[in-house]
Amino acid sequence: MTYLVHGATGAQGSPVLSFLRAAGHSATAAVRDTSSTDGPAVSVDVASVDSLTSAYRGATGVFVHLPVGSAEQQLAAGQNIGTAVVSAEVPRVVVSTSGYPLEPGSGLAALVDALTADDVSFAVVQPRLFLENLLLPPVTEAVQAEGVLRYPVRADYPLSWASHLDVADAVVALLLDRTITGRIGVGALPPLVGADLAAGFAEHHGTDIAFEPQDPEDFGRDIIPMFGEAGARPVIDSYAWRQTQPSDVIDAATSAQRLLGLSPRGVAAWLDEIGA
Repeated sequence: MTYLVHGATGAQGSPVLSFLRAAGHSATAAVRDTSSTDGPAVSVDVASVDSLTSAYRGATGVFVHLPVGSAEQQLAAGQNIGTAVVSAEVPRVVVSTSGYPLEPGSGLAALVDALTADDVSFAVVQPRLFLENLLLPPVTEAVQAEGVLRYPVRADYPLSWASHLDVADAVVALLLDRTITGRIGVGALPPLVGADLAAGFAEHHGTDIAFEPQDPEDFGRDIIPMFGEAGARPVIDSYAWRQTQPSDVIDAATSAQRLLGLSPRGVAAWLDEIGA
């Protein structure tokens, strides 16, 4: 029996796979190309229910986060994964929202609806914004050249930042403990503001670093060369939306801290651990 990890070569799936194996559990990478990863792997196609069902059959648990794509592609993937989980009778599923809201009609909602309708044991981890975003080249270049952590959120915007490592800790705990179900928030409590992020970077780098809020459109001009206009525009719009919000903080009552006894890494500790 093994745990199946979607996107095991990516930012979220890779640490889940590593943490499971480090703890002595059998874990299989569910990827498009099995030559892209070491260890046990199975090829999956989220556009094919048959492919997914075959991969899931006999699995102890499955970790899922939907691949990047259009709303239509994500909806189809969510529906297909839900159908395959039910068909293969997977006993435990953990889903990451990847920071996206669980909106009606979305791929995430379709997946959760399918799991709920068939009474599958599942949990949903809900991170807000990933610390790894602060490692984008335009951000790190300003840190190194100017001593400025420049990012498109207000300096006073309280946010439950989380790292991919924090999400992986929660996912592994939830795969192993089927008694905890429902939605679990993953992120910093108390939330972090700009000065907290800068202090973590300053501690790690051993130099003074200040936080500077950035206009989302200016940030967009920095990332369009990396992701293209079509890929960058939803990101730019999401940060423009955040400018209108008072905060983005997880609920302490349903947090990983309360339900799993897990505390997220501080910014400096996270940077130290990944060797940034």
